[in-house]
Amino acid sequence: MRQSSQRAQHRRLSLWGSGCCRQTLRRTDSRTLGLAMGLSGGQSRLLMPLLLLLTSLQPGAGLEHISYVPQLSNATLAGTVTQSTFTLEQPRGQFSHPSISDFDAIWLVVAHGNATQNFTAPRSTEETPVPADFPQRGYYLTLMANRALYAGSQPSTQLQVLRVGNDTRCSPRTRGCNHPLPGPGPYRVKFLVMSDRGPVAETQWSSETRLQQAQALQAAPGPQSAGTVVITAVLSILLALVLTALLALLVYTCYDTCQSTPISGPGEPVGVRRYNTHHMFSPPAVGGS
Repeated sequence: MRQSSQRAQHRRLSLWGSGCCRQTLRRTDSRTLGLAMGLSGGQSRLLMPLLLLLTSLQPGAGLEHISYVPQLSNATLAGTVTQSTFTLEQPRGQFSHPSISDFDAIWLVVAHGNATQNFTAPRSTEETPVPADFPQRGYYLTLMANRALYAGSQPSTQLQVLRVGNDTRCSPRTRGCNHPLPGPGPYRVKFLVMSDRGPVAETQWSSETRLQQAQALQAAPGPQSAGTVVITAVLSILLALVLTALLALLVYTCYDTCQSTPISGPGEPVGVRRYNTHHMFSPPAVGGS
């Protein structure tokens, strides 16, 4: 009996070492896992904290979710959405959670509408994607700030907006560059809080935002309305009157100038007074023969 029990235990250890039972053991509790590995009950209880630690080290585990959805600005601001930018409301008072410190960086994640499912939070600042990575990854990080800039106690007289894609001077390969958006979209954004150890918290994704598109000028289709015809006729008549007045003024000015200058005709007699100088004639001789 004892020999058969040792054979069964040896068989369980062989199965664990070969890996054929790993898929089954993932769905068991710590006690069953400890027994399958040949551990006692006390050792299996010590295995549970280890499993929890390994789970917490997985990417994205322990990331706090903030129930805030970024919104487009509702302020009466011209150009809320342009061909390369859009304006968001600042997330005032949304990062007061105890897990967020004043030194944590708050990034804005800009992603293409169909790339949100592929987003992976970077593990460090050095791995932060830049705008030049947008065509390949479908997302990048920009507008780094801290929660002191998003405090909810600031006066409401200030314009509390964030304009995405407003910096034309930075290089798209620079980390944090707010480069103009490359196309009409659609785009979705969210805020990501990162510390020196990695991501800490994130908000929800916004709804899709589409940018304006340039449209070519087209001629007015179909016949013109009656009002358009009347306006065109009146403008044509006024233009004709102005040209007529200018032509009459030109003729009158030329005629008046020509009459004020006297011109002598070829048949008019011209009298010339004869004048002889005294030194050209000698006096007559006295007593001449």
